Amino acid sequence: MSSARHGHAGTPQYEGARPVVDVQRRLAPVGELPAQAVGGPVGDGAAWDWQQPSVLLVEDDPGDALLVEELVDDGAPGMRLTWVRSISEAAKELASGPVPDCVLLDLHLPDARGFQGLARVQALADSVAVVVLTGLAEEQTGLAAVAAGAQDYLVKGRVEPDLFARAVRYAIQRKQAEQTAAALQAGQLRAQENARLERGLLPRPLLRGAGEVEVVARYQPGRAQALLGGDFYDVVQTVDGAVHVLIGDVSGHGPDEAALGVGLRIAWRTLVVSGATGAGQLRMLEQILVAERAGHSIFATLTSLELLADRRRMKVMRAGHPGMMLLTPPGGVEWVETPGGPALGIAPGQASWPVHELPLPAGGGITLFTDGLFEGRTGPTARLGEEGLLALARSATDLAVPEEFVDFLLTRTAKLAEEHGGLADDVAVIHVRWNKETAEDA
Repeated sequence: MSSARHGHAGTPQYEGARPVVDVQRRLAPVGELPAQAVGGPVGDGAAWDWQQPSVLLVEDDPGDALLVEELVDDGAPGMRLTWVRSISEAAKELASGPVPDCVLLDLHLPDARGFQGLARVQALADSVAVVVLTGLAEEQTGLAAVAAGAQDYLVKGRVEPDLFARAVRYAIQRKQAEQTAAALQAGQLRAQENARLERGLLPRPLLRGAGEVEVVARYQPGRAQALLGGDFYDVVQTVDGAVHVLIGDVSGHGPDEAALGVGLRIAWRTLVVSGATGAGQLRMLEQILVAERAGHSIFATLTSLELLADRRRMKVMRAGHPGMMLLTPPGGVEWVETPGGPALGIAPGQASWPVHELPLPAGGGITLFTDGLFEGRTGPTARLGEEGLLALARSATDLAVPEEFVDFLLTRTAKLAEEHGGLADDVAVIHVRWNKETAEDA
């Protein structure tokens, strides 16, 4: 190396306050190094093309800094090296310029001793790989530094150029791997928390008498990896013995719609328990929807059903929601669609929703659902539709157990839509009937 470059005293000469050595050559990535770096063959595509690594050297001894520069020249001529003499200067460098890929850190600096400098660098730039520089008699200190968070250590005076280049590259890759693993673990923890939260938000029927009512509910969100969608349902039995059933569908499929659906369900449950019934119940739900929705175009359809305590009648309110199916023994299935009003949020404060009372045959059950159950495609342009769903239900009347009947509907509709994109929308199905024994006793 020429004396003009190193000065008369044999120490490196750098330009300005940010001394930089920049010899142009692209480096291979760590983890997928070329054969000369790892001593083995490299197959096609094994090289990872990356930007030339930048290294910040924190070293107060000019002689040691010169040694590092020579290691760079001889072992990694594509590396960009910046030299500072203290942790304070390193802090300014990390704060003002692009964050380097690696920090070479001396453990004996004027303003930091031992692991103080390591802690400062980690606090300033926790994404940067750190390789500590130790003296000949401090190998144990280097090991302790790695245990404290450094990616590697190098003993001054024992480092060959190839080893130096490899150590820096491995340190960068090791830090990236650590960050990836940490991000993956954090993502998994968040996913587990979200799953627990979503499971907790799914309804549990609130029934007063054990065995009085049979309830079968199935829920299938349209969003991938989700447990909760914009469809919602609930079942509540009030003190007078009546059983109230809700099923609804918020327009859209995102998390905002799922949150709104949960809010409407909880609001409905609160209104039912407090004694609010009839059209006033839906007016209050619409007020909540308008206050909570993310945009003016969002609306919700729903059906609110009351099975009266005499077990012979039911009251129905529909707000833009599909009809329901009435199952009567010994195998009858009828489509029931009472006149209703518009979906909540379509015309806030202007809509009305009539209440219709219908007879409930002894042993009869009601199956409510959202439109995702019958809107799946059965051909390039055809959908199953309400008539197709009714035909499926009538073909399964020999399934006496409600769970089998509901599962059959879900399985068959999904199978029919499988070759044409599947059931892309949220699906909720709920079947409710009085227990046969208690119905006969009534």
